[in-house]
Amino acid sequence: MTDQPHPFHVTGLAKSFGEKQVLRDVEFTVRRGASTVLIGPSSSGKTVLLKCMLGLLPIDAGSIEIEGRTQASLNTAQRREQADRMGVAFQQNALFDSMSCWENVAFRLLQRGDQDRAAARAQAIEQIGRFGLRPEVADRYPAEISGGMQKRIGLARAFVSRPAMLMLDAPTDGLDPIMTRHTNRLIRAAVEESGATVFAITTDMRAALEFYDRLMMLHDGRIIWEGTTDEARHAEEPRLRQLLEGRSEGPIRMAVRA
Repeated sequence: MTDQPHPFHVTGLAKSFGEKQVLRDVEFTVRRGASTVLIGPSSSGKTVLLKCMLGLLPIDAGSIEIEGRTQASLNTAQRREQADRMGVAFQQNALFDSMSCWENVAFRLLQRGDQDRAAARAQAIEQIGRFGLRPEVADRYPAEISGGMQKRIGLARAFVSRPAMLMLDAPTDGLDPIMTRHTNRLIRAAVEESGATVFAITTDMRAALEFYDRLMMLHDGRIIWEGTTDEARHAEEPRLRQLLEGRSEGPIRMAVRA
């Protein structure tokens, strides 16, 4: 039996905005059934890279293969099929203001048309509960809840369809320590219990080492280190060590004004 292609295989990826080159010659592979976490200094292009992988931003050079097919070659039906296999949580939540919380969570279920509204609402409320929110939150609108609650609604939307791939940008930013750990455990369970593939961005170095299988570091527009999280704990790469240990002194210079 032939091996299944990797969820993502990126080669030579470059992306610029005007004269500012954000990504240059980025290469990596996201392994099937594993959780991969991307770390890097602030403004290093992590979110830009994720959006390129999702096809939300055009790339200037290189290629992105999704399950063996080049992203640029996918037609509309194939892109929809790929999207149905992914659960995505954005850093800024990207909720629909005109929809209630449960409608946001159940958006894809309703779009597919394979469930009626009552069944989709029940499934959404169940998923909302997994992120510590009471059922009555379901009928509120995003503007009526806090930023931390909006974050949890965005995560519930990513998880609700039990996707084969979870793409998560800063999934625990803005959450309290208890909910942060609970969310990281849910991400871990998605891999261990359902065999999902996870690609996440985080600034939480402790969580990166504890809850993920593999770690990549983006710096100066390139992937400068990649390996297992166990290897990362003992790696001597100075930029990786500085970031993991949260030291202001080191080869990574902070852009601050005196």
